[in-house]
Amino acid sequence: MGAAHTEALRRLGINIRGILGSSAESSATAADSLQLPVAYLDFESLLNDPAVDVVHLTTPNYLHFAQCTGLLEAGKHVICEKPLALSAAESAQLSALSQKHDHLVAAVNYNLRYYPMVIQAREYVRRGELGEVYAVRGAYQQDWLLYDTDWNWRIESQKGGPGRAIGDIGTHWMDMVGYVTGLEIETLIADLATFIPVRYASSRQTFERASAADEATPVTVDTEDWGSVLFHYKGGARGVMTVSQVNAGRRNQFTFEIAGSKASLMWDGERPNELWLGYRDQPNKHLLKDPAILSGRAQEMAAYPGGHAEGYPDTFKQLYAEIYAYIEAGDFGRPKYFPTFEDGHAELVYCDAILQSHQEKRWVTI
Repeated sequence: MGAAHTEALRRLGINIRGILGSSAESSATAADSLQLPVAYLDFESLLNDPAVDVVHLTTPNYLHFAQCTGLLEAGKHVICEKPLALSAAESAQLSALSQKHDHLVAAVNYNLRYYPMVIQAREYVRRGELGEVYAVRGAYQQDWLLYDTDWNWRIESQKGGPGRAIGDIGTHWMDMVGYVTGLEIETLIADLATFIPVRYASSRQTFERASAADEATPVTVDTEDWGSVLFHYKGGARGVMTVSQVNAGRRNQFTFEIAGSKASLMWDGERPNELWLGYRDQPNKHLLKDPAILSGRAQEMAAYPGGHAEGYPDTFKQLYAEIYAYIEAGDFGRPKYFPTFEDGHAELVYCDAILQSHQEKRWVTI
């Protein structure tokens, strides 16, 4: 993720001072690989560097709370990867701290909001073109943890948090649907499953293929591979989300479908430049991304002409373009369209409720 953030910042012409890895050695390796001038020795040296105004945190989840706290108290803007913390108790403190330091940007990296067709879907819903929203369904499915030899720090609850698939990809889905529809979750009931109870831990990086040379250690897994959640939203709408990191062939399928009293729409993240619109009394529509026919913020966030695809790296660029323009303007009282620590806290509240629901096998009120 550090490389993804770096690439997007370079496309915007942002001056990148340096990088901090998990050790002095990894910092040096990363700085050399990404051609950055400074390899920080430790977090304190980064914290005390007066040349740094903004820090992008792409560290494991268990470090977010302390690092966000330190950076805000040091007067630096923060853009933190999701989930914001390990629990709602931690994220509540971070949200409160960000409000105390309201002259600083405290953002969460929910970059997937920034696909132009997702923003167009939001425009349709907010303009009432779907009518009353009845229900939302969708999924976020991957296969990168399908085998028991697949390993990553996110599997460990001490590092990634007690909810893995829910925290890692479920928060993206819940944030996206809330952003598009404006709906707030009122109650929920969840069912989670760990299909691979023992995995073989190795030093491989995320998404890296296993090899015979790996030295692996068996580890009992205490986080979920899969989960499904039913939602009741305020106002009466219903929803259902399924997340999985063990669906063979699904590299990164992110879908949502919204059913309204007038029309429906559906978006698939594996075909992000398309939007399906469904009707009862007229032909359905298949809208392709083209700034000439998009509206509002969707038009602003489409950087290339019709027929020119925009994808995952572009979402980072558009998110950071909005954040850095906000910082440069210097008016921190005006509305924020980017995801903030308050949004990050809301997702942790949902995650905690999902875990509670699964453990107690009942509906939980937010």
